[in-house]
Amino acid sequence: MTSEDLNQFYNRIGKEIGWYFSQVNTTSTGVKWSFYNRVKQLSKPTDTILDLGTGGGENILKLAPAVAHVDAVDQSPTMIQTARTNQQRLKIKNVTFHEMASEEIEFLKQSYELVSCCHAPFSAKAVERVVSENGIFLTQQVSEGDKVNLKECFGRGQAFGVKDGTLKETYMDALKAAGFKEVFAQDYNAVEYYKSDEDLRFLLTHTPIIDHFGKEEDDEKHFQTYLARYQTENGIETNSKRFMIIARR
Repeated sequence: MTSEDLNQFYNRIGKEIGWYFSQVNTTSTGVKWSFYNRVKQLSKPTDTILDLGTGGGENILKLAPAVAHVDAVDQSPTMIQTARTNQQRLKIKNVTFHEMASEEIEFLKQSYELVSCCHAPFSAKAVERVVSENGIFLTQQVSEGDKVNLKECFGRGQAFGVKDGTLKETYMDALKAAGFKEVFAQDYNAVEYYKSDEDLRFLLTHTPIIDHFGKEEDDEKHFQTYLARYQTENGIETNSKRFMIIARR
């Protein structure tokens, strides 16, 4: 997808569901961490934190009562609208949502003890400018090897054909160049099982894993081929490959 295509996609998804997939029935083996649990573990009750690419705010709103204040940003106006609606419903008062790109965060003119970023692009230089001295930046991203059997079946998809580990190395190099003193990474490659074809179809319709899923002529044929090939007694099998980078300023 082009950048414009992705923006349009996320605006549509933001209006439809935010970034919330609890309705998808799936199980996993081999997951080594929960990102926002790790954020909570690294933060203190007195901290002010910044969340980049917050989506519909579902995760950060759960974490917010454990810290002093949260600024949360997303460049999609419909995601921010959904996030504010979720905030009103949950009556969480110590979160401020901002519609802006990650590169614009220095306009917040705040220093944060912790900055988090889950599955969203970021500027290492911009993050370095807003993290306090000895503060932490924590990001989880999707590896190129994620959903590899799906992408091979369709012959296209997110980062299809890109060497696995490319994004991780790019981000680690950028963070070091920006001035972070400690930068290290962790990975996992978990096995995922989707209970039904509708669970998997929902995922592919609401994420950019397979670009323009359902709109290409042979997509349904590829989908049915995949179901037949990867149906197991535990569900429809694929993989979830993630990396997490922790950087200290």
